[in-house]
Amino acid sequence: MSCQFIAYTILVGAALLDFGLGDPWGWPHPVRWMGAYIQTLSNTFNYGQGWPFWGQRLGGAVLALSLITGSALISWGLVTLGMTISPLLGWGIAVVGTASGFAGRSLRDAATEVLEPLAAGNLEGARQSLAKYVGRETAQLEAPEILRAVLETVSENATDGMMAPLFYGAIATLMMPQLTPLPFVMAYKAASTLDSMIGYCEPPYTHWGWFAAKTEDVLTWLPCRLLVFLVALCSGQWQRVWQWCCRDAPKDPSPNSGWSECAYAAALGIRLGGTNTYRGTVKVKPFLGEPLQPIDQTIVMTALRLSRCIYLITLITTGGLAWVMSVIYCR
Repeated sequence: MSCQFIAYTILVGAALLDFGLGDPWGWPHPVRWMGAYIQTLSNTFNYGQGWPFWGQRLGGAVLALSLITGSALISWGLVTLGMTISPLLGWGIAVVGTASGFAGRSLRDAATEVLEPLAAGNLEGARQSLAKYVGRETAQLEAPEILRAVLETVSENATDGMMAPLFYGAIATLMMPQLTPLPFVMAYKAASTLDSMIGYCEPPYTHWGWFAAKTEDVLTWLPCRLLVFLVALCSGQWQRVWQWCCRDAPKDPSPNSGWSECAYAAALGIRLGGTNTYRGTVKVKPFLGEPLQPIDQTIVMTALRLSRCIYLITLITTGGLAWVMSVIYCR
């Protein structure tokens, strides 16, 4: 068997494991270890407070690079160690580890956890469930705002929770199959975790998290644009996705989340963005899209199906390219 075939089998196995099992609550997960590392070092050095701004940026860069490279090297080492015992053990480690880098099932479960009490008229239960997954305050949100928050979470995390890890797993499968997809997926997951924990403009993260935020922006840029293309392909709304994204996505301060959210808004004919409250501070996000129809539970489920379609197309395309490269390599 060629390296590409084995690596692709690992990638598909990981995608199936994520689809069927996801991340069971309470199970050990690499992101928890990454988060503990980030928090420990940040607290130890007090986010570089009292240092000159360049010192804070340098300290944050060392933290980010050590976690990203360390995650990749540890992942590679675990697979290599497993391979020395048994190829099946090494492949099993690669499958389970790679699956932990995907968030397709977790994203679907999170949306369902909010939608079920909302459908039953339990507004308070929906608010409490939503608070587990978003940074905005949810205590006063009404049903339309809860639905908007769920859809914004689905559309934003379609990039960093699904497309980007799969993209880097596919790159590893095609370009460096002997490593398996796991090190590339874990390296991206480390960058994403860094951004979610310290990649903010507010103190004390301003300079400490600057490198982490920029790194995640760069690593996510291409997968995000690929996601926009696939949203247009799967939805059939080519013209509307192109027009609305070019018009509205640049308004968002993020170079990536605005594009993914706007692509979903265009595909579904809805509008995202507006006023949110974070830790007592009111923030107004730019409007993305147009309210051709209201956001309801059917729209959210359609967005989840669209994400699964994109996921499947990416896997199939990767498989086709892996087969072509295997044929070329065998010759």
